[in-house]
Amino acid sequence: MLVTSRACLNLRAFGRKLIFLLLCNQLVVTAIPGQTPRAPTDADYRRAEKFLLWNAAAQVLNATGSANWLPDNKFWYSRTTAAGHDFVLVDPAHRTREVCDLARAECSKAERIGPNASLSPDKRRMAFIRDDNLWVRDLGSAEEFQLTADGSKDFGYATDNPGWEHTGRPVLRWSPDSKRIATYQDDQRKVGEMYLVATSTGHPKLDTWKYAMPGDQVIPMIHRVIIDVDNRRVVRLRMPADPYRASHCYDLECGDGELTDTQWSPDSQRLAFISTSRDHQTTTLRIADARTGAVRDILEEKVKTFYYSATSWRESAVNWRYLWQTEEVIWFSQRDNWGHLYLFDATNAKIKQQITRGNWNVIDLIHVDERNRRLYLAGVGHEAGRNPYFAHFYSVGMDGRNLRLLTPEDAHHVISMAPAGGYFVDRYSRPDAPPVAVLRNSDGRLLRLLERAAIPALEAAGWRPPVQITVKARDGRTDLYGLMFKPTNFDSQRKYPVIDCIYPGPQVGSASNYAFFGAAIAEVCDARSLAELGFIVVAIDGMGTPMRSKAFQDTYYGNMADNTLPDQIAALQQLAARNPWIDLDRVGITGASGGGYATADAMFRYPDFFKVGVSECGNHDNGSYEGDWGEEFQGLLQRTPDGLSNYDSQANQAVARNLRGHLLLIQGALDDNTPPYLTLLVVDALIKANRDFDLIMVPDGLHGPSVEGSAAPYLKRRRWDYFVRHLLGVEPPAGVDLRPPAASWREDSRRAVSLWP
Repeated sequence: MLVTSRACLNLRAFGRKLIFLLLCNQLVVTAIPGQTPRAPTDADYRRAEKFLLWNAAAQVLNATGSANWLPDNKFWYSRTTAAGHDFVLVDPAHRTREVCDLARAECSKAERIGPNASLSPDKRRMAFIRDDNLWVRDLGSAEEFQLTADGSKDFGYATDNPGWEHTGRPVLRWSPDSKRIATYQDDQRKVGEMYLVATSTGHPKLDTWKYAMPGDQVIPMIHRVIIDVDNRRVVRLRMPADPYRASHCYDLECGDGELTDTQWSPDSQRLAFISTSRDHQTTTLRIADARTGAVRDILEEKVKTFYYSATSWRESAVNWRYLWQTEEVIWFSQRDNWGHLYLFDATNAKIKQQITRGNWNVIDLIHVDERNRRLYLAGVGHEAGRNPYFAHFYSVGMDGRNLRLLTPEDAHHVISMAPAGGYFVDRYSRPDAPPVAVLRNSDGRLLRLLERAAIPALEAAGWRPPVQITVKARDGRTDLYGLMFKPTNFDSQRKYPVIDCIYPGPQVGSASNYAFFGAAIAEVCDARSLAELGFIVVAIDGMGTPMRSKAFQDTYYGNMADNTLPDQIAALQQLAARNPWIDLDRVGITGASGGGYATADAMFRYPDFFKVGVSECGNHDNGSYEGDWGEEFQGLLQRTPDGLSNYDSQANQAVARNLRGHLLLIQGALDDNTPPYLTLLVVDALIKANRDFDLIMVPDGLHGPSVEGSAAPYLKRRRWDYFVRHLLGVEPPAGVDLRPPAASWREDSRRAVSLWP
């Protein structure tokens, strides 16, 4: 007798005898009678392989990279071609566009400085770290000189070590006149350590670095300094050390290559900066005198959960500006439940004007025209009837008047504006529409088409875009959005297992970006390729993720094990009710990092619903994970008299005994983000509970080994096999060897970017 979960619910409803209830607890994943699924063949796997992002992205012709603006208001960009890529130079003033000649000055790099150095604005000097101290090299004479002398091990200058990353690049910000550097001395001397061991013959090689965790008495503290380069003089700011925290990311460099939360005055005499408390609940804007180190507090914001200076950590720029000429501050706040800009008087910390308002979010303050008192910003959710995750570009007066939409197309827009204003490049797309790049002037008027991407090779291979979906959240009222991927040979008369591709937040969601190929989390799950093997794959942005209201993102603050799972279940139930071809008796789930945590959590807390899971590099116990992240979203670690903490019940090993389905754990042995012992804590609990599971430990694998690295093709194939075998219920083809391109599209893109200033 075959019993499915739906049948079990019916039996319970009719009040059958205990024997039926016992049968219900022995759920069997099986195909619907008469609809035995066809086992995927090697050809099916090869077709699915074509849709992997590293292959599919290479089939998009005329897609553009970011605009790189030059001092004369010209810009260049890279463009994909059938041969790889080329480069295009544009002169907005004359509306000209030509392919770059690498020998010409506009398209050549004057000096290659490498990733572990910072170039001064005048391009005459570069700063770098040597032996825990900061040095500068004159690029003309090649002379090197030392700026600091008291740096030491674990107390060095400008070091880049937030815990889950440790690089050799300096974190600093040059002054506009190239004569000063704002940075810090990072005190990690008594911070706890992390250890990893590489896989090799002979004696093992131990990698050791500082890695603070929630509840640690000592965390990294930064002593802020301003360095007079010409006089080689270090000015220490007259204030206590700050926790190693940023206002919207988990490093002190948030993607733009410089010390985040800092802004120099035009005359290079003053520095504005933000100090963030350990728990991210208090943020203070301060001004420092570059000559004396005197510090003055300007304004402070306190919140009950966590403060972001941007709606999402995906945005690289913070959304505050100090207006030096008028002593005003443009400040980002979610104090009215939405992410908006406010104008403050810097002399008394009082609000002069709420600049933007309404049930939508500012996500990126891109340009400030101080002379005309006008702002240029990206926002989401303002345009009625459109996907609220589509970003559009706007201008608005500092008085809050005349909000103007500059990008009218119903799509997701990515903007690159000229540093001096006047022009911007608009790259827009949708999940079902390849990108278009256009040049506009600052009032939104279209000046010329730059590129229109085309996908003939993908379409010839049968590629189909994902379907945008809308469902209700756990509360039955709030709209949730996501993407659904179906097989290219979809048959509405069949029943398909469904796989939930998850990232639970709080800093990013499962889909989040609704640009063409923009849903990076879904691509990590191989959503398009998995669907091709006979599944429906969904990625749904549940409550507790960004880009919506503050209350929406705060849904499970302090309760990380929520993982949006009640929303995922509610969404899948609604989709199954609408679409009879979705088989809710065969539900799988997969994700990496936070998605790996959520996947295992789903298998343990909702074992009657989720039957098969593939969990990769999960932060399974946030109490033993990098402290900055956990303390922001779970709160500071607190212990009760019995020794338990507010983190203990959130850990996956605490509920691992509930596993009843099939679970595959994947972990990189050299993962410096979610170290392998986090997965081994779950393994230990599963062994003690006598539960069957599967584990792949990747020797020397880093964070997300199925995405990049030499093991990625193997791990993708194993994930596909696992769902085919245990969720589809048939045997996969034996030993398919996925073949990535000689250089992945990510590596190719990185090499292209490295050619340019």
